[in-house]
Amino acid sequence: MFLSQDRSELRRFYLEAWHKARAGLPMAPLEQMVAAVVAEHPEYQFLLENEDQALERDYRPENGETNPFLHMALHIALREQVAADRPSGVYGIHNALSGHFDSRSEAEHRMMDCLSETLWHAQRYNALPDEAAYLACLETLAHRILGNQPC
Repeated sequence: MFLSQDRSELRRFYLEAWHKARAGLPMAPLEQMVAAVVAEHPEYQFLLENEDQALERDYRPENGETNPFLHMALHIALREQVAADRPSGVYGIHNALSGHFDSRSEAEHRMMDCLSETLWHAQRYNALPDEAAYLACLETLAHRILGNQPC
């Protein structure tokens, strides 16, 4: 997705994409994807319109805070996975859940738990993300929500 691991640089990319979208300026495909995710999250738009706050603020889960940049990055990661159908089957699960909830964003909110858990395990054990475990988590989620409907 992004080439930099610098927090300020990544956050600045979100700010610039949102600014371009609001100003009607030409945007690269990744900027368009970021702007679409921001548009679906009005609760984060004020933050992206306040550069100092957006760049400097820390979000602490132990204080019950959600990091809006992480949240939006998970949406983007899921959309990239769906576009490539990697791991194989993620496209069908996303499509089925989106139809069930009548919302791509709501489907992604449900799928984020599996993605977050997979990334947490990879980071904790200094390993690559386990695609098989991730897909199994998504399949369990889909079965729990959809029952026997095919994905």
